Amino acid sequence: MDNIASSQVIFALLLTLGAGLSTGIGSCVAFFFKHSDRKFLSFALGFSGGVMIYISLAELLADAKSGLIELYGHSSGSFIAISAFFSGIALAMLIDRLIPSYENPHEVQTVEKMVSPPLPKEKMLHSGILLALALGIHNFPEGMAVFITGLTEKSTAVSIAIAIAIHNIPEGITVSVPIYHATGSRKKAFLYSALSGVAEPCGAIVAWLFLAPFISATLLTLIFAAVAGIMVYISFDELLPLAEEYGEHHLCVYGTIAGMLTMAVSLAI
Repeated sequence: MDNIASSQVIFALLLTLGAGLSTGIGSCVAFFFKHSDRKFLSFALGFSGGVMIYISLAELLADAKSGLIELYGHSSGSFIAISAFFSGIALAMLIDRLIPSYENPHEVQTVEKMVSPPLPKEKMLHSGILLALALGIHNFPEGMAVFITGLTEKSTAVSIAIAIAIHNIPEGITVSVPIYHATGSRKKAFLYSALSGVAEPCGAIVAWLFLAPFISATLLTLIFAAVAGIMVYISFDELLPLAEEYGEHHLCVYGTIAGMLTMAVSLAI
């Protein structure tokens, strides 16, 4: 990793921190709006999914496959890229399987639905804390993905970070609402929500500490292919179904297409 400047590392860390702490924005939405804007959330989540899918397939996986073919030949390079891509999907699936669905922060609810009918305060607090922990576990590999990409592909990393930040906002709502209604403290609810997002920069730090000595052209391409798999899984398992649940079917589709078109144009410029 000697060829990577400290400024690149700082940039990647700050990018990851910004994406993670967007859960705090969700807290603010929950505090100051009594009703969730379902149409906006549906479009925004669809847009985020479109961004992730297009970047993953048209940029990350394509570049990884091209690099591995150059290193190992067409047949071997293609097979290695495909293996890394589906390994990323398998990792994301494993993390989901380790967390029960009823404590899964990606099973996002609207603000009004979570507080009606009201649950006992102890149960709401317990639920909020568990959701914060579960969200932290989910965010960890996302932080690694943004950080590693940010070291070499700045524009791609910015796009991924924005997409992750968008999908972290409703997760912040899910964490903060039960804690706020259990404690009556906006400060505590915001703190727990923000701390759950800190897992992303933690993932970046772990990637830096443990992967740095082994970074090579081969490892970077493998990581990009795996990151593509993680992003695709997040999109199809979380973002698009959630966008459908929040609003109308067509809004979700329009948002997805808009996200893909935005990324296609930005990558072409």
